This record gives sequence, structure tokens and C-alpha cells, in this order.
Amino acid sequence: MESIEAALPQYRAGRDDAHGPALQLFGLCKSFGATVAVDHVDLTVPRGSFFGLVGPNGAGKTTSLSMAVGLLRPDAGTARIFGVDVWEDPVRAKTLVGVLPDGLSLPERLTGRELLNYTGLLRGLDRATVAQRTEELLRVLELDGAERTLVVDYSAGMRKKIGLATALLHAPRLLVLDEPFEAVDPISASTIRTILQRFVASGGAVVLSSHVMALVEQLCDHVGVITRGRVVASGPLDEVRGGQSLEQAFVHLVGGRTGGGEGLSWLAS
Repeated sequence: MESIEAALPQYRAGRDDAHGPALQLFGLCKSFGATVAVDHVDLTVPRGSFFGLVGPNGAGKTTSLSMAVGLLRPDAGTARIFGVDVWEDPVRAKTLVGVLPDGLSLPERLTGRELLNYTGLLRGLDRATVAQRTEELLRVLELDGAERTLVVDYSAGMRKKIGLATALLHAPRLLVLDEPFEAVDPISASTIRTILQRFVASGGAVVLSSHVMALVEQLCDHVGVITRGRVVASGPLDEVRGGQSLEQAFVHLVGGRTGGGEGLSWLAS
């Protein structure tokens, strides 16, 4: 834990003077042909919050977040990061956000160090800063042992960690992470949790999309529930779950039903 404390002080938020919540979505819409993926999504992520976004498969979480950070243009609506319109001022908005998207594609013929150097220079950071932050990120995320390993040979968990490192490299004020703990071993997951909690404590904000309700309950202080392309609940965690577990509240809100208790008799020996 000492190495994390020593390595991350420069990732404190607050270097920009933009006003407003960390993230605001107003009336976001997106259709793919006849399929409506996102239907007038409104969402507010407060500054300094750890915000969990949950929903069933195909609910519109990934599409909404992709539009929120400038990866996918909406059919209608607005997204603002610390008051900066993502589509009117995309360069400034993207300096404020670090993104770990779903199905992240990486330059696979580079090592982790080469990837971070390349990313940092593309971000306009000076070489000394890139070198320092790269060294610290590789060490804290325990990727320094794969110094000569190409990304193409990384495990799924290592890919998640190097993707998180690229999201942190430019010291953003908002992190938008889609399933950041998927395929990550318990020790690395503990390290990532500590990094994200320190990031929030320093004034940043995190939006975490996950299917693991226990993880969201453990980490997040705010939560949004999205289903069928619409936000059906959003606010402080305790208000959304209303005295229940988040999983119970989620099943009630999305109108789902649990199964598995009947049928499939041929599985019994």
C-alpha cells in the first residue's frame, strides 16, 4: 500500500476551472436502424462521487457512456464534463476524462511501456512527465514484470490494467470505466480499488459500469439504474436501494424475473 501512496499524488483533480457536475447527460438518444438503444437518458454525476451505472444486458449502458465521453455521436441530446460540452468543445472535454471502454482495442505490437509512452505523447505531455508517470503506473499496477511482453501476449486481466493505466496517464478529473474489474485477479482488484478510492478522495469522480451488484454496493456512493434505454432510478445509493440490497432493488426496478427453479429436468441425474 505504501507504493500506491507514493506513486499517485500527482493524479489529484482540480487543475481545470470548468464549472458544474462531473458529468451531465441531457436527453441522449441513439438508434441503430429500427432499434432504439438509448431513449432520452438524463443523468447527473456529482463532483467527488463514485457513481455506479447498472442495468441488464442490452439496457444501453455502454452506448450511453460512449456518447458521454465522445466515442459515439448521439442522435439527440447533450453531454457535459465539468460543464464542458463534449461535442462543442471535444478537445477540452477529453482532457478532463479518462476512459476504459468496453472491448478496448490496443496497439498490440507494443509493450506496455511503449504503449503508455505513445499514449502520453499523443496527449501532448512532455517526455519527462510521460516517463515518470509510466514508471509509476507500471509499478503500482504490477505490470513492470512484463517489461518485454507485447500487449498481444497480455492476459485479459493485464489488458484491463494497462487500459486503466492509459486512462490515468494524463491525470483526468473524471474516470469512466466499463467493467474495470472483469478478469482481474483479487490482488490486482484490491490495488485498483485503492487507486480509484484515492482518486475520488482527491476530488475526482468515477463512473463505474458493472453487472456485479456487490461490487457497486461496496464502492459506490451514487448509483443509476438503466433499462430499455431509459434511466429508471438515480441518486445516492441508499435512496435508490430503499432499505433493500441493490440486487433486490435492481430486480424490482427493471421488472425482471429470476428463473432456474423449474424446467431442465434432464440435467438431474
